[in-house]
Amino acid sequence: MSGKMTRERAAQFGAAWNSRNADLVVSFFTDDGVYHASVGPDALGRSYFGREEIRRGVQAFFDRFPDGKFENLKVNVVGDVGTFEWDFVASDANGKLTRTAGCDLLEFVGDKVSKKNAFRKQRG
Repeated sequence: MSGKMTRERAAQFGAAWNSRNADLVVSFFTDDGVYHASVGPDALGRSYFGREEIRRGVQAFFDRFPDGKFENLKVNVVGDVGTFEWDFVASDANGKLTRTAGCDLLEFVGDKVSKKNAFRKQRG
């Protein structure tokens, strides 16, 4: 750990999610970090604890949405917390492009992400 999280570094973390490289995404997390995906059986979606579990969760996300990408990323960092607002664009099961609005609540330790808690809007 070195320094503190900056808006620029947080934006790099956000951009890493479009790289389709789970190792790159995980490199931004603390060793004991947590990732709460927006979908799953738990109250906070599906939760992944520690870098190896987070890596599996990120790879599962990439596998589920092979053409998915985040657009219109808005990044805020205030001290040891931050937020992302984004649009996620991906093809559905029928090949139709869908756009989903969402956000992440982030916590930092130094210049690493200690928690990413993802939320998304659901059409219903």
